[in-house]
Amino acid sequence: MSNEYYSDLTEYLNALQAKDKLYRIKRKIIKETELTPLVRLQYRGLPESQRKGFLFENVYSIKGNKYEIPVATGIYASSTEIYALGLGCDISNQENLVQCINNKWEEGLLHPIETEQVAHAPSQEIIIEGEKLLEDGNGIELLPIPVELPGFSGQIRTTNEIITKDPETGIQNMGVYSGHVFGKTKILWEINRGNHGWIHYEKWKQAGKKEMPAAIIIGGVPLYFYVGAAKVPYGVDELTVAGGIIKRAIKVVKAKTVDLMVPADADIVIEGLVSLEYMEPGNAFGEYTGYMALDVWERPIFNVTAITMKRNPVFVHVMSQMPPSESSKVRKISSDNLWYKFLKYSANIPGIIDVSWHENSQAQLCVIKIKKINNSHPWQVLYLAASYDMRWGKYFIVVDDDIDIHSMDSVIWALAWRVQPATDIKIIDKRIPGLDPSAYKPYDPYEEKVFPKGVGSSAVLIDATRKHPYPPVALPRKEYMERALEIWKELNLPKLNLVSPWYGYELGYWPEEFKEDAENVVKGEHYKVGERLAKGRKKV
Repeated sequence: MSNEYYSDLTEYLNALQAKDKLYRIKRKIIKETELTPLVRLQYRGLPESQRKGFLFENVYSIKGNKYEIPVATGIYASSTEIYALGLGCDISNQENLVQCINNKWEEGLLHPIETEQVAHAPSQEIIIEGEKLLEDGNGIELLPIPVELPGFSGQIRTTNEIITKDPETGIQNMGVYSGHVFGKTKILWEINRGNHGWIHYEKWKQAGKKEMPAAIIIGGVPLYFYVGAAKVPYGVDELTVAGGIIKRAIKVVKAKTVDLMVPADADIVIEGLVSLEYMEPGNAFGEYTGYMALDVWERPIFNVTAITMKRNPVFVHVMSQMPPSESSKVRKISSDNLWYKFLKYSANIPGIIDVSWHENSQAQLCVIKIKKINNSHPWQVLYLAASYDMRWGKYFIVVDDDIDIHSMDSVIWALAWRVQPATDIKIIDKRIPGLDPSAYKPYDPYEEKVFPKGVGSSAVLIDATRKHPYPPVALPRKEYMERALEIWKELNLPKLNLVSPWYGYELGYWPEEFKEDAENVVKGEHYKVGERLAKGRKKV
């Protein structure tokens, strides 16, 4: 790596290969029917530690056309290890992997660095614009975009970072959205009505404009996907957060046909103008909920004005839909860090230790670990966590500092024995349902799905902390479990992945007589316990 981070996608792919985290597929692969099903197999049949990225070097269309551009997928976030490598962490240090990720996110969010404009960029080594876009094999036809869900997808879709700009402040947003391809120069922009790109759309429209500049970013270093997928606050340029993460400015260049700044090292940039006058209905596509989205409501039309690229670009396809996937992993990690930063620093709540969004819940289940101050403290955390984004989260759970929030077994233990449903659970409503299929029927019109006219959505807040002193955890004390670990290693037994609690500890109520009894038992003097208990003998 140069300057402690990758200079471009090629350098990152080489790093993946060096760490045995990349498959290079040289056999012929058909992008419509074979590419994504092959990669899907690892998400449905391998543990996370064995997942890798794929680089397809011999891609064909179903009609027999060979693409000069290779396709990479799974390279950004197939696993926590790959995600960490994408941030520049040392993945050989497994014990500090998550901490490295958290530290880099904290640095980026708290200390963003402004971008640096350059005059020339690799992302503009090749420029296709004007009439050239309409030539055979040009325009979007040039790009080997795979069919995501053969047999169900109703269109070709690319999920990538899309840059737009606030017309009043000039501050750019880079969010991960979908582009549904229906022509050489026509893309339908699939965007949730609450996202920041949509706020820009409305502002440009209110300003009386007929078109809004936009740019789709494909490839480049992993940072762009990571920050684009994060719920960074409105008015913060995601590229400045990316700069903060690696502690140096991200280089950007002015787009050729639209008034936007784009990453200089992107592999491919699709420039265009989004119509503010017309929309067209969409079609069925797979969503991160794990279900097909059947919404056909109108979507903005992205009219391509130019495609710029490196001389030897790679088309990066982001694996989404049914979790686990790349999108579920990146969504989980970015949300963990966004909510942690919001609660600890922005809301300035004391006692925030960690935040975990369960990956398979796809941003619906959030668990927050705190050092509890009083019995009102969990509710302060719960209400603020639920209010950060009204589209995000259906279950918010606060637990004590002895719970491993990254283990659902540990969380369920807290839910089972530290919660009284009548007093420790609240339901709040008037939220935005987004893509949640439980909130409405798939054939309902859009207006009936959202608050205030429609059903809206709701969330559950759960205080799963101890409300009073508890007896000790029913496991051997720490010193005995640590000795057991030494023996385990001596016997060369399989590597352990311990989940809290893995040893017993006191939780506030442990009378002295019980403590003395336990000490006598481990000393082999259990008769003394019997003698004490015999003093309480009663005639019945």
